[in-house]
Amino acid sequence: MRADMGVYWQLAKAGFRRQSTYRLAMVAGLITNLVFGFVRAAVLTSAVEANPGFGGYDRGTIGAYTWLSQGLLGAIAFWALPEIVERIRTGDVAVDFLRPIDPQFAHLAEYLGRATCTLIPRGLPSVAVGALTFGLVIPNTPWPYLLGAFSLMLAIAISFLSMFTVCLAGFWLIETRGLRALHMILGTFLAGLFAPVHLFPDWLKAIAYATPFPSMLQWPIDVLSGRTVGTAAVQVVAVQCFWLIALTVIGQLVLRAGRRKLEVQGG
Repeated sequence: MRADMGVYWQLAKAGFRRQSTYRLAMVAGLITNLVFGFVRAAVLTSAVEANPGFGGYDRGTIGAYTWLSQGLLGAIAFWALPEIVERIRTGDVAVDFLRPIDPQFAHLAEYLGRATCTLIPRGLPSVAVGALTFGLVIPNTPWPYLLGAFSLMLAIAISFLSMFTVCLAGFWLIETRGLRALHMILGTFLAGLFAPVHLFPDWLKAIAYATPFPSMLQWPIDVLSGRTVGTAAVQVVAVQCFWLIALTVIGQLVLRAGRRKLEVQGG
């Protein structure tokens, strides 16, 4: 077990180094974050100022939501395409099954490394610009940031495991592009990217709460921004832990079913 953890740690470091080579892409991503951040901040700030107390937000807290979500966006796997897609298509996934490490955990470790690297040049500057231009309301104690960092790592893992499981449909389907697009559209909306989940009507909020998507964005933002504190913050992280375990188990079951199908086909 210790040897396996060492391998996953090396994969995470390799993912970090790999992502760090795409400097121009990360600069372009930061510029995109900032442009859309200003647009979203302007729209949501206007909505909150026109409706005081709307969803429990004011100018400072809606600014914190907007810029934290922009900062975290590059690390959340809404648009990331796991390498498993191409490996299933070419049949190279058969080689992955022969290796002494779990394919799901191997891809997850590599993605966690890449996502962590993305947070540095894209996430932190986005939040800093938001703080300088909108005057964000953020906590002045360390606890929300410590718990928020853990919540963020859970969010990154959950987002990847969700997309990874969707991509495993490639064992049965020739093309999974439609499923991935549906996952991205539903995920970004129900996660609270376009508007906080707290602004949803009750029926839509209930639907969102029944999915893992708020755990990918809304919940870590609530913890980091100090909107959710104390026992409520711990409960939010507990919900994230539940989805992490659930998606891991579902992914393992689908992966095993895909392996059986591959073996039946002579892979």
